Amino acid sequence: MARRTAALINALADDRPDPAAVAEVLRVYGEAEPVELTTAEVAGMRAAAELLRPVFAAENADTAAAVLNRLLLEHTGPLRLTSHGGGSPWHPHLDGDDNAPWDAWLLASSCMALTVLLWDRQRPPGRICASTACRNVFVSLGSGPERRYCSRRCATRERVAAHRRLRSTERSADPDSRPDRPGADRTAARSDQPASS
Repeated sequence: MARRTAALINALADDRPDPAAVAEVLRVYGEAEPVELTTAEVAGMRAAAELLRPVFAAENADTAAAVLNRLLLEHTGPLRLTSHGGGSPWHPHLDGDDNAPWDAWLLASSCMALTVLLWDRQRPPGRICASTACRNVFVSLGSGPERRYCSRRCATRERVAAHRRLRSTERSADPDSRPDRPGADRTAARSDQPASS
């Protein structure tokens, strides 16, 4: 459920998320058909996603817990069990009823998933990608050092950019590497030639 929360927050991050794309995320994470969303429903879900984003921005478990406690108090109903009329196994819900609006469902089910994850791991349930070119959130489930990036692609892009910045700084600091230095082309050409005996 926590991964579904992250996927939905990411799908809803655009100013005008595409209802079909959001519905597809719901299907991928097991929502039963029919899944048809209106623009107004997606706008409500986007508002709910924005309320959840600070949980992923929290620097520590105390801050994440404070955000979740506020959301649980202000936006969820009492804990209840449902089988959706026998259509699924019994499971907990925090929304008002089985026919709650999509935004209420997203907020309540996400609060539950993120609360359980924080409780189990005693650390924030996820992060916002550290890449300057990405706003995605991700769930941190692995052991070992905490992840900083949502994907290998973002991590690689940041490593390459850092390497290029370092190389550029080194070149500008080394007067011998500057092509505008008199004789730089001849020196470079001589260094490429094999030494003669």
